[in-house]
Amino acid sequence: MEEFDLGIIGAGPAGYTAALHGAGTGKKVVLFEKNEIGGVCLNKGCIPTKAILHVSEVYNRIKNCSDYGISVSDVDFDYSVVLERKNKIIEKLRKGIELALKNSKVTVVKSEAEILSEHEILSDNTVYSCKKIICAGGSSPKIIKGLEFDDEFLLSSDDILNLEKLPKSVLIAGSGAIGLEWARIMSNFGVETVLIELAPHLLPAADIEVSKRVERILKSQNIKYYTNTSIQKIEGKTVTLSNNEVLNPEIVLVAAGRTPCIPDKKFDEVSYIGDMAGEIQLAHYAIKQAVETVDFIPFNKNLTPFVIYGTPEIAWAGKREQDLEAGTYQKSLTLISSLGKAHCDNETEGFIKILVQNNKIIGAHIVSSEASSILQQLLIAMQFGIGPDKLKEVCFPHPTYSEGIFEGLYKLK
Repeated sequence: MEEFDLGIIGAGPAGYTAALHGAGTGKKVVLFEKNEIGGVCLNKGCIPTKAILHVSEVYNRIKNCSDYGISVSDVDFDYSVVLERKNKIIEKLRKGIELALKNSKVTVVKSEAEILSEHEILSDNTVYSCKKIICAGGSSPKIIKGLEFDDEFLLSSDDILNLEKLPKSVLIAGSGAIGLEWARIMSNFGVETVLIELAPHLLPAADIEVSKRVERILKSQNIKYYTNTSIQKIEGKTVTLSNNEVLNPEIVLVAAGRTPCIPDKKFDEVSYIGDMAGEIQLAHYAIKQAVETVDFIPFNKNLTPFVIYGTPEIAWAGKREQDLEAGTYQKSLTLISSLGKAHCDNETEGFIKILVQNNKIIGAHIVSSEASSILQQLLIAMQFGIGPDKLKEVCFPHPTYSEGIFEGLYKLK
């Protein structure tokens, strides 16, 4: 029986990060993966979706470039090439991870694995002895009763990545990250898009002002949406909504999130991280879990950043205004349209919202081009307790979107 210091099941962001960090500290590591290295994020989530989203935005910008004094005619796209590019990106990144694992001398076993005990893993009829075991088995698309995937009409977020051609119309159920990003993709490519959300507002996990701005943006982008709405029944390809609206989409994307792949039996000394932990299902959260587990470097889970990609980006971290008691906090809201850089880029939609309590920044909510990068600056301040007064001492470059933070600091009320 071969012995290892660390045995890891699942080679997604949580698993391969744990493997690389473990090997980096001199541990003998074995990593098991029954599918492709990279997990959901690289193969079925973040990366392929963003690759397709980027092309859709380039296409949409070219179609609408007359404002820049550029005339273009007969603009079209070949979706097969879009998919080919997406696959090349995945393959390149996967090879990079595989090379990093190889160079770190991590033993990779491409086979299904089962935890036999606190210190034993069975894979391909071989038992591996491990001083410590980490399980990062990932997740699968959540199945909703009555909306079970059929791979043709009712599609999961996995299925939609496998479409060889785009539909003429789509109904998307759910307005979280998956639903909103695919609504943007489809709309950019000229697909008739309808989005429905069971909650009173789109993107219900966000600050209420962000949700309301997202609704306004979707209207301007000709994406039809309904809130407080669900699918009541489906007959053939006719969909009746709970508001009695009848639709005939070519496909339905069920974007209801993902379900952790929970093992039948859990062991007390095994660390369960990543999507299967049933906490926040984000790649960067999984990576930080891995670092915390292997290197014992803690992180503030309450300051996990959330980002919805597209134009404009949507990003937030920390407390939402609707969760705070009136009169106990200060806030500022700086319109992106007040920034010179936004006008240069023709990206004037959105705002930067800062929430402060006891002279500490406790929430940041941004709708803007480069929102993810703007958020990270505020996130560092939040993480290390850098208050508004101290942050005012920082010199922000001009013209940038970041200087919206500087303006916002002087608007706190």
